[in-house]
Amino acid sequence: MNVPPAGGEAPRPRQGSQLPTFDLRHVQITELALHLARLHGQQAPGAESILQLSPSLSGCAADQLLQGGGFRHLDTVEGSSRRVRRVHTLPDYVRSDLRILVCGLNPSPYAAETGIPFGRPGNRFWPAALRAGLVSHDRDVYRALAAGVGFTDWVKRTTRRASELRPAEYRSGQPRLTALLTRMRPRVLCFVGLEGFRRVYEPRARAGWVNTSLATCPVYLMPSTSGLNARTHLSELTEHLICAAQASA
Repeated sequence: MNVPPAGGEAPRPRQGSQLPTFDLRHVQITELALHLARLHGQQAPGAESILQLSPSLSGCAADQLLQGGGFRHLDTVEGSSRRVRRVHTLPDYVRSDLRILVCGLNPSPYAAETGIPFGRPGNRFWPAALRAGLVSHDRDVYRALAAGVGFTDWVKRTTRRASELRPAEYRSGQPRLTALLTRMRPRVLCFVGLEGFRRVYEPRARAGWVNTSLATCPVYLMPSTSGLNARTHLSELTEHLICAAQASA
C-alpha cells in the first residue's frame, strides 16, 4: 500500500456551509483513520468542521474513530454528519496490514504540537527505529506508515506528565485500542513504556513478549525511549525493536 507523505491531498471541504464540510461517506473504514490524520494535520487546534461519515458506521465505532483521529464529537448535524472539533493531541497513524503498531501511553505537548510521535529531541525512539531498520527516515510518520509502522496512544489526552492521567482514562482507552486492533489487525503491538503498561494492564509486566494478547494481536513491551530513562541505552532500545520486528516479518 502506498501512503502519500505528509502534505498529501486531504479531503476537500464542500462549499456553501458555515463550517467546512468533508465528505468521507465513501471512504473504507480501514482507510478512514488515515484521512482523519491528514485532516487533523491541516487544521488548527479548536477548529470546527462537519464530517460526513458512512451511515453504515455504528455510533460507537464512529466515536472511536473520531477520538483516534484527534477530533471531539460535538453533535450530530443530520443523518451520519457530525460536527467535530480538532483536539490538541496526536491522531492515530494507522492503515491495514501494519507490520508493527507502536503504542505510547499518551501524547506530550511537544508531540501534539508537531504531530510526531516520540518526536521530542532527546527521545530515542526514532534513532532506535532507524538502527533497527524499522524506518528509513527520521521522524517521518508517513514514510514510517508506508513501511508498515503505525502509531497510536492508549490515552489521547495530552499531558506534560503521565501521572496527570486519571485511572478512568486508562479504562476508557482500552476499548478504543482493542477496536483499533480488531479493525486494522497489525501483526504486532509494541507498547513503549514499562511503567505505563504496568499501570494500564499488568502490574508485574517485564520487557519482552507479554503472555496475553490484545484482540488476538501479540504484544511486545519495551522500556520508555524518553531521554529521562537514562538507564536504558540506545543499543538496548534498538534490540527491543529488532526483536519485535522479527515476529512481524
